[in-house]
Amino acid sequence: MRRKEGLALTPSGYRRRVTAPAAGAPLGYFDARALTDPVDDAAVDAFTRARRPAASSASALQIVGWVIALGAMLLLVVPILSITVLGLGYMLGGVGGLFAAGVLALLLVGGVVVGAVLLIRSSLRAQRVAHYRLAQFAASNALTYIDSIEAPPLPGMLFGHGSGRRSTHVLRGEKPRFVEFGNYQYTTGSGDDRRTHHWGYVAVKLDVPLPHIVLDALGNNALGSAMALGFQGDQRLSLEGDFDRYFSLYCPAGYETDALYLFTPDVMARFIDHAAELDVEIVDDWLFLYTRRAASSLDPATWAWLFGAVAALLSKLDQWARWRDDRLRGVTPAPIAGAPPALPFAAPTALLTPPPGVAPPGQRLKRRSPWLIVGIIVAVLGAVALFPVALGMLALLLTR
Repeated sequence: MRRKEGLALTPSGYRRRVTAPAAGAPLGYFDARALTDPVDDAAVDAFTRARRPAASSASALQIVGWVIALGAMLLLVVPILSITVLGLGYMLGGVGGLFAAGVLALLLVGGVVVGAVLLIRSSLRAQRVAHYRLAQFAASNALTYIDSIEAPPLPGMLFGHGSGRRSTHVLRGEKPRFVEFGNYQYTTGSGDDRRTHHWGYVAVKLDVPLPHIVLDALGNNALGSAMALGFQGDQRLSLEGDFDRYFSLYCPAGYETDALYLFTPDVMARFIDHAAELDVEIVDDWLFLYTRRAASSLDPATWAWLFGAVAALLSKLDQWARWRDDRLRGVTPAPIAGAPPALPFAAPTALLTPPPGVAPPGQRLKRRSPWLIVGIIVAVLGAVALFPVALGMLALLLTR
């Protein structure tokens, strides 16, 4: 089979070249048959054996998890069965009663163990089939499939929180623009407060760095967005038309005009029509689309939606490549080591046009101070605690 080159993730970023199967369908043709067509068991087994070295650690962790779960279940079931056997043997009486109860207990324990083993085998089989389907779907749509990426070095705000950061079921394309689809998880807290967060994401490489802008989709969070709660309120920008009905836009203070340049009416219409259920982040030279559900799945409708959203948005973002930060007009190039102190011609002292990039104030949105939130919580708790005392003093004064 003819093969083509793609990009693989290394600890330092997206650098190393790998080979991937060539597209199995004409360019621009969305082929989702691999997600739903019957699979050949022999092909799945061959695919699993070929990728086993890369997935051995993940499979080992899954098996250990299943064994721990089975052990915990037996610790819960065996005492109950023991009490049941003793009670049944006591009711039947004699050696025959105890023997019958013991046989019944062994059958029940054996049934639990066999059922658990079958459940584990079925789950592992379903995972292998899912990996195979996604890999075939990727190859049919000019993409590369990667099982998982530990701590992906992406600049989006989701990718720097918590521990156990991992992307799974990653589908990645390089040409004509780098695009990555995947599911992402990270863990926060400890003990009883330990929680694992799950997101789906799309990462798109842009032509130039842009100001840090976040679009909080109002259609996917009825109780307010955890993404935007930490941003300072003065960074919220209201745009014209119906845009505010679908998104809350946050941009760095002083970059309101730049946001208006980037989000022209036609661009806003594309976001409303195709990404109204997605949270959006623009940071450095990346565009991220976030969803609370899995982005990489076996659902053809989800893939058609995400493919269509990315294509529709990128077709309107050509003008973003022409944006330049006026705050960089005074930036002069760093001197070259070893260069002569004078030149035979008069060089400009400043760049004639701003270089691609974003000045420091626009690179990241400012977050609320955590001490302000702590102070508000302490004040509320203090008011609640002192309210009965104040009410009692008021009643005492009124009864005098």
